[in-house]
Amino acid sequence: TAPRPHAPLMAGTRTYTYDENGNATSNGTQTYTWDGENRLASVTVGGATVVGLTYGPDGTRLKKVSASGTTARFLTAAATLASAPVVLDGTQRMRERPIADLALALGALGARVEVLGTHGCPPLRAGGSRLVGGEALLDVRRSSSQYVSGILLAAPYAARDVTLRFVGGEVISRPFVDLTLAVMRDFGADADWRGPGAVWVRAGRGYQAREYVVEPDAQGAVYGFAAAAIAGGSVTTPHLPRTSIQPDLGFLDALERMGCSVERGEHALTVRGAPKLRGIRVDANPWPDAALALAVVALFAEGATEIVNVPNLRIKESDRLAALERELAKLGARATAGPDWLRIEPGPLRGAEIDTYDDHRMAMSFALAGLRIPGVAIRDPGCVRKTWPGFFEALASWR
Repeated sequence: TAPRPHAPLMAGTRTYTYDENGNATSNGTQTYTWDGENRLASVTVGGATVVGLTYGPDGTRLKKVSASGTTARFLTAAATLASAPVVLDGTQRMRERPIADLALALGALGARVEVLGTHGCPPLRAGGSRLVGGEALLDVRRSSSQYVSGILLAAPYAARDVTLRFVGGEVISRPFVDLTLAVMRDFGADADWRGPGAVWVRAGRGYQAREYVVEPDAQGAVYGFAAAAIAGGSVTTPHLPRTSIQPDLGFLDALERMGCSVERGEHALTVRGAPKLRGIRVDANPWPDAALALAVVALFAEGATEIVNVPNLRIKESDRLAALERELAKLGARATAGPDWLRIEPGPLRGAEIDTYDDHRMAMSFALAGLRIPGVAIRDPGCVRKTWPGFFEALASWR
């Protein structure tokens, strides 16, 4: 909860800055801004706005999630714990990304969630009641494990224990649920699997503050590893140990099968490129976001590469299977996309202007092709600001 100013606010915006102990200071770590109606408008940490709120005529809080599916799903679940309703909305593409299954599961757990958009997509309204708990059935065979993670993260604050059961006992990108449960337990929650098709969380056992070492982001490290595979040489990511359970490190197994050398150390991971890469068939369901980088690596392999079991790539920031099919062909490959798979047959390579579809991972993945193909240009390179604003500076340093 944000600390409240000690003096009443006049009309307009006022800013108060506090240190970690809640004491007013001119160089504190958090800045809270209220509007003229004495309502919290934003929270800024280290110069970046982490919460930005506006209000509707009825006092409902309005939160823009831009193009971030993670933000939309996690905040939908978190908003069920709020005392007043929150409306979540985003870009046009976000309004095309389904969220109804998450809303239905939260409703089964006693929360008030209403999807306001068409075809089960945002905007949506959540909160203003409470998360009761109990059991819910969730279909995440082809959508997003983030539906599961979002509910799990909020579940310790439900009134009763929460059990999620999964249609067919299946969870797409299941290792991300394992990662969520591990982090929850690290912070004191009691949560675990109940057989292969259900997870359970104890209510009333909330999170406890602690010191916590955050590993480097494996999803970001994928691009450096892919660069080593494409251009040769080696890339090392320090402080990312072989014991890490981040799902995207499964990408390293795929690179090994293509011919790269991978060293998994106690405190670092290293990939070395191979003189020749070979095409493979790989199930990328545990790490679908990294499949884009692998598709670009496949341009330089001998033989076809098939990436299978990735249905949720259709509902990401772009329809990534369709986008990959189009853009790989521009570079000379024969690419064919199915409902949940992609086949890449390398051909004579050529430069091209690559469309990115306002998708940060399309931009970062296809930029790697330029390490070996002259004349590759990335349209709308600024879309990488979503996750890695300095990506192109980093890429330039790898040459």
